[in-house]
Amino acid sequence: MLWRWTVGYLQSFSLAGLLLGTLFFAASLTPTLIPRNHLTQGALSGFSAATGYGIGFFFRWLWLYLELPEPKAGFLRAVKLIGIGVCLIVALVFLWRAAEWQNTIRTVMGLDHLDTAHPIQVGAIAIATFVVLVGLARLFKITLFFVSGILRRFVPPRMSYVVGTTIVVLLFWSVADGLLFRYALRIADSSFRQLDELTPAETAQPVDPNKTGSPASLVGWQDLGRKGRSYIASGPTAADISAVSGKPAIEPLRVYVGLQSGETPEDRAKLALEELKRVGGFGRKALVLITPTGTGWVDEQGIDPVEYLLGGDVASVAAQYSYLASWISLLAEPGYGADQASALFHEVYGYWTTLPKDSRPKLYLFGLSLGALSSERSNELFEVLGDPYNGVLWSGPPFPSQVWNAVTRNRNPGSPAWLPRFRDGSYIRFTAQENALPIPGAVWGPLRVVYLQYASDPITFYEIASIYREPDWMKNPRGPDVSPELRWYPVVTFLQLTLDIALATTAPMGHGHVFAAEHYIDAWMEVADVQGWSEVDISRLKQHFISSRS
Repeated sequence: MLWRWTVGYLQSFSLAGLLLGTLFFAASLTPTLIPRNHLTQGALSGFSAATGYGIGFFFRWLWLYLELPEPKAGFLRAVKLIGIGVCLIVALVFLWRAAEWQNTIRTVMGLDHLDTAHPIQVGAIAIATFVVLVGLARLFKITLFFVSGILRRFVPPRMSYVVGTTIVVLLFWSVADGLLFRYALRIADSSFRQLDELTPAETAQPVDPNKTGSPASLVGWQDLGRKGRSYIASGPTAADISAVSGKPAIEPLRVYVGLQSGETPEDRAKLALEELKRVGGFGRKALVLITPTGTGWVDEQGIDPVEYLLGGDVASVAAQYSYLASWISLLAEPGYGADQASALFHEVYGYWTTLPKDSRPKLYLFGLSLGALSSERSNELFEVLGDPYNGVLWSGPPFPSQVWNAVTRNRNPGSPAWLPRFRDGSYIRFTAQENALPIPGAVWGPLRVVYLQYASDPITFYEIASIYREPDWMKNPRGPDVSPELRWYPVVTFLQLTLDIALATTAPMGHGHVFAAEHYIDAWMEVADVQGWSEVDISRLKQHFISSRS
């Protein structure tokens, strides 16, 4: 009985859909940018198989709709059974090779190899995902027939299908967007908000009046949020800096304003400026205007190096704008955070321009991930041409970044998309794990912009057009931490990269969307035009950060 039901159930599937779905399943097992475990691989493969099945089913429907010739029923049943067998063989062969493919990524990222890709678990998760998605598609079909049946009483049959399809699509989209997506975002926002209120046990309120959140501060300690409190409480001391550099140093200044510190972005920006003035931030050699990531996190791997390089004679300021993780905000609303970044920039920059040019600090912008995108959108070039700030360091720029896209698209011929060169290198330069900033014959202009990006970062190199074409960054020569086995497949590569975005921060340090301090050092040396550090000194500083992570 069970066998007969199974055969009957399999016979209910479209052969074209099964064949294309199997090809999608097989392609999904090949590597992209980020290593996957059996759970994420299974979900991806199931989704890919369902997507391929849906496309195959559509072409089958189109064939029938055009009234093209069709094989006899008996012959079709036999072919379908043979096709199912072929699909199983193809799936098993590709499952068997999955560990080998994953190991090609792990090799270039310096990770231990997998002994197995857990093919049984991957297959089971993929089948479950496939069945659920096909079930939802069949529910859509049943709902469409029901709605069209009612409409057929009032309009012609073909029109009933057109109108019915529109109604059902809107209905399903409303459920997904209104009840699932937005509700999930509210839950995520609430969860991150509660998490943000937690203070790690080891993070005590500072007593130093030059610390934000201290009793003397204009910003309450609890209002900083979890990420803000952690940022203020960490960072190198003057003694730490001197121990590595061998030179006298002073205590770096860090100013942070949490989301609870003000009702509006403008309120928080004004408070940040006043706090920055209170602690003497404009009396330092350099001032770094930071746009944090979605959760309010400031990457200490990115800001610690400049504090060491400048002997602590640096102040930094940041304002939180969200509780959500950057990748969620990036997919839901790419412009998230731009209002806060713009408000903070105009407050700080506006005051900075009123100071004497020969005594004010050099002003730099810094942002990682969504922070880089929001920082880019915080000001227009024409606003600062009369009195430009000194430099910018943007790491892991997200794919919607307009400046990054324009420069990458118009890069010099012969330079790869993952490490482009732009014109004469006087304004914008790119670097990765290996320092690529020194360009023979190139001279920096008055404003220095540096992008630090890794070829294995899907948040930077995600491309919607990968649905139908191979992205430029996949072409040779490829980046050093990209699998040599990576291949482009229509639709499937897009699905793989979409999952990679969510997994981007699971990569080891120095790969994916996890940036290492030693790579920031080279970038800050150029952006801030740091002097007085020998190659030996720089190597020692890099080793300090590497050792501190061990």
